[in-house]
Amino acid sequence: MTASTETATDAYRAARDQLLALRGDHERARAEFAWPQLGERFNWAVDWFDVVAREVDRTALLVLAADGTATERSYAELSRSSDQLAGWLAERGVRRGDPVVVMLGNQVELWESMLAVMKLGAVIMPTTTAVGPADLGDRISRTGARHVICNAADVAKFADVPGECTRISVGAAEGWADLHEAADRPHAPVEHPGTAPGDPLLLYFTSGTTSRPKLVEHTQVSYPVGHLSTTYWLGLQPGDVHLNISSPGWAKHAWSCFFAPWIAEGTVVVLDYSKFDAASLLERLREHRVTTFCAPPTVWRMLINADLSGGPGELRELIGAGEPLNPEVIEQVRRAWGLTIRDGYGQTETTAQVGNTPGSEVRPGSMGRPLPGVPVVLVDPVSGERLTGPGEGEICLDLAAAPLPLMTGYQGDPAKNAEAMAGGYYHTGDVASVDEDGYITFIGRTDDVFKASDYKISPFELESVLIEHPAVAEAAVVPAPDAVRLAVPKAYVALAPGYEPTEETALSILRYARKHLNPYQRVRRIEFFDLPKTISGKIRRVELRDREVEIAGTGSEREFRDDQLRSADRT
Repeated sequence: MTASTETATDAYRAARDQLLALRGDHERARAEFAWPQLGERFNWAVDWFDVVAREVDRTALLVLAADGTATERSYAELSRSSDQLAGWLAERGVRRGDPVVVMLGNQVELWESMLAVMKLGAVIMPTTTAVGPADLGDRISRTGARHVICNAADVAKFADVPGECTRISVGAAEGWADLHEAADRPHAPVEHPGTAPGDPLLLYFTSGTTSRPKLVEHTQVSYPVGHLSTTYWLGLQPGDVHLNISSPGWAKHAWSCFFAPWIAEGTVVVLDYSKFDAASLLERLREHRVTTFCAPPTVWRMLINADLSGGPGELRELIGAGEPLNPEVIEQVRRAWGLTIRDGYGQTETTAQVGNTPGSEVRPGSMGRPLPGVPVVLVDPVSGERLTGPGEGEICLDLAAAPLPLMTGYQGDPAKNAEAMAGGYYHTGDVASVDEDGYITFIGRTDDVFKASDYKISPFELESVLIEHPAVAEAAVVPAPDAVRLAVPKAYVALAPGYEPTEETALSILRYARKHLNPYQRVRRIEFFDLPKTISGKIRRVELRDREVEIAGTGSEREFRDDQLRSADRT
C-alpha cells in the first residue's frame, strides 16, 4: 500500500468512525462532522473495500433466491473475484474512463462487476433489466458507452442497438464473451488506477416522473464518500445485517445495497425474487437475523396487510425511502413491533439529504432534519431568498458550501443543468415546509402542487389520508379542471385486493376523505385506475394531469363525484 493510499484510507475511516461515535446525537453530528480530505487520488474499491477485506472476516453479501437457496460471499472472496474480473475486463479493452453498461439483477455478478469496473477506473452505468431495446439504444447513444455486461437471457435486447460495444454476458451467449471465464484467471491484486476525486464513477438515468430521464454524473467521491451521510441516516454499525428492497439499476440500490452497508463493514442481504411476497420477506428477515431494514412505501403498505404478529426478530432500525411514507403506516408498524420507521429524503442527484436519524424525535409527517455534511436550505420560489425561519420553500443545497454528495451535473444538457444550479443553489424541484426546530415536511414536487379555489393543494397530504382507507392500495391526486373553482382535487385510486370498483366503494372513500380532510382539501372526484408508473415504480402524475386536460368538459364514465355522495347521504 502506498503512502497516498494509506492517507486516503485513514482519512476516510476517521470520518466514518466520527459519525459512528456521534450516532444518536444529531446536533453534534451536524456541528462537528467534516468530509475527509483524501488527497490527489481516491478509488473506493481499492482504498476502502479491499482494505476492509484484508481486515474483516465477515459475510459481505448474501443473495436469497425465491426457492430458498442462498449464495454467500465474504469480503475477501469478493475482493479476490473482483480482482480477477477486473483483469479479465482489462484484457477485453475496458479502460479508465470508459462507460460500462451493467445490466444485471440481484446476483453475485452484479457486485463483482461494480467493484471490478471501479477498480479499473472505468465508469459504471447501472441499468435496470426492465429497459427495452429502444431505451438501451438511447442510453448508449447519450453516454457513449463502450462496453455492456448483461445476463445471457437479455442479450437479444442488444441485437439492433447501434454502436460498437464490447459485449459480455453472464452465461454463454453466441457472439458474447462469458464473464464466468474470469473465475479461471490467476488472481493478482489490481493496481490503483490513479483516479482523482473528481473523475467520473457513475452515470445514472433519473426515473423520469415528469419529463424525459436526465443523465446524472457522479464522481469518485460524490457517492462513495457522500454516502457517509446515508450510513448515518440508516443507523448502520459494523457487523449489521442490512436488507434493502430496491431494484438494481436505480440509485437507491447503490445507496443501500452497495455503499452504505459496506462503509459500515456490514453484510448486504438482497432478495433475488421475480415477484414480491410479504410473508416470505418477513420470514427471511427473522431467519437471517437482519438488524436494519429499508423499504419503499409500497412494500411497507404490503407488510402492514400481512401478519406482523411474529415480531421483528432482531431488527433494530426500520427505514422508509423512495417516496414519503404515510404516517398511518408508521403507526401500524409501531403498534405491532414497537419500532418506528424512520423516513428520509434524497435523490439520484445526491446521497441522503434529510432524515430522521437514530435517537432523534420522529415527528408525524416529517422526513427529519438535514444530515451531517449536507447544506440543505429551503428557498422561497418567488423571491429566490433563503428561508431563515419556519415556512415553505423549495428544498435546495447551498452551492457556496460545496456540497460533496452532489452530482457534477446533468450530462449533455447544459440548459437543464443551468436551471438546476441557478441562483447559487442546487434546486431539487421538491417543495417542503420547515418548522422552528429544523424538521422538514415534504409537500410535493413543484410540478405536482396545485391550487384549487385559490388554496394550495399538496397531493401527498391528500394521498396520505386516502391510503388510510382499507380499500385504497395506492392513490394519486391531480387537479381536475372545474368551471367554478378552476381546479378541484381528483384522486386516481388503485384498489386493495378484495375490493370492487363500484359506486359504493367510491362513496365510502369520498366519505372518509371528507371526514379527515379540511374542507378546502376535499377530494371532489375519484376514479379507479391502473396508475401509470416509471420503470422504477414511481407514479407518473404528469400523465394523469394530461389526461384530465384531455377529458375536461366531457368527464370520464368511470368517474365518481362528491355530489353523488351528497345525494346518497340525503337519502
